[in-house]
Amino acid sequence: MGSVRVLSVPFHAARRGLRSGAGPGALVERHDLRAVLGAAGHRVEIEEIDLPDDVVPEIARTFELNRHVAGAVCGAVSEGTLPLVLSGDCNACLGVTAGLSTQPLGVVWFDAHADFDTTDDNESGFFDVFGLAILTGTGWRAQRESIPGFRALPEDHVLLVGARDLEPYQRARLDASAIGRTSSEELRAGALAECLRALRERGEAVYLHVDLDVLDPSEGTVNRWAAPGGLSADELVRAVELVGERFTIHAASLTAYDPSLDADGRVGRTAVRVAETIARVAA
Repeated sequence: MGSVRVLSVPFHAARRGLRSGAGPGALVERHDLRAVLGAAGHRVEIEEIDLPDDVVPEIARTFELNRHVAGAVCGAVSEGTLPLVLSGDCNACLGVTAGLSTQPLGVVWFDAHADFDTTDDNESGFFDVFGLAILTGTGWRAQRESIPGFRALPEDHVLLVGARDLEPYQRARLDASAIGRTSSEELRAGALAECLRALRERGEAVYLHVDLDVLDPSEGTVNRWAAPGGLSADELVRAVELVGERFTIHAASLTAYDPSLDADGRVGRTAVRVAETIARVAA
């Protein structure tokens, strides 16, 4: 087995009412991620990324965190270690991909949402829904380019899996893009393999992004934006295995877990299971 550096990133931790910033710590401590990965034969390091001062505005704080994430990912890769990022929100993708020097790079992104809003069409005022748009070169140019190593990825290098909770404007923007997509229903019908084959034409290296709200709420409540029609835990694990069979996973993220809503710990246990699967297929 290989080496894994778990990067615990407290996005959202300082924002009132948003507790997903506590998710990374809960996975490491309450669900003993280190022990689970170690028992599976992996060498494990845990590195915590410090949260910038609360007085820094949210957007500036997000990009500052990503600058730290980029350096930590770059350091892990240079030592031959898989970066596994635990983050409160999906904007960590900016720092993770910036820390990877691999080109070309594909992205397999599991999420109930698109995270593809722009500043012109966004209706929620919620910054987390910009991540995939920024990653593919839309918006916040000066800030995104302040992240060492950042480069925008072509839309057709991205496969979005399981997105279903979309406003009409979000669906229209996705439809007009070159991003590959497959729904939960299509995945069950075997479409994921074909979508991965199409993405494989762009290259063999991927960043794997798993927003845990891709799971169906019957598997437990991941966060307050959970939506029906998602994947089962078994389906998500098998999908990650398919990605690992067809690509080299250069880094991965698990995001958006709110442990305050996971009273029985089911989601946390599933997250750890997914993390162990990622480490296994990436080794």
